[in-house]
Amino acid sequence: MDRDERFFERALGRIALWMALAAAAGGAAGWAVAGWRWGAGFLLGAAASALNFRWLKQLVEALGEGAGSRPRPKARVAIFLGLRYGLLALATYVIFITSALSVPAVLAGLFVAVAAVIVEILFELMYARN
Repeated sequence: MDRDERFFERALGRIALWMALAAAAGGAAGWAVAGWRWGAGFLLGAAASALNFRWLKQLVEALGEGAGSRPRPKARVAIFLGLRYGLLALATYVIFITSALSVPAVLAGLFVAVAAVIVEILFELMYARN
């Protein structure tokens, strides 16, 4: 494993930590301010956000494996790329229809991965070494 690979592995580990911290803080804040429906809704949205981040990471790794030799991506990867957001949208719709959880809290939880990446960017900017 070269230096760049170690750098990216550490960054991905920190992003996972930032996501867990944001999910815990948002869930606790939602629970304390607006009740269990908000706290649980935020945690559910955060779990979906983390799952989406994991799927995106797997997709990038699958596409990156063939970058040197330039083979065509597997059909399974291409299909999964197209269906990923459809699956998340369908799951979110079912949750909204059948659940008593707060819709705004679930939607807010979906931004946990985005917040974690922004925090990681700020972390890298603050502690960048040349």
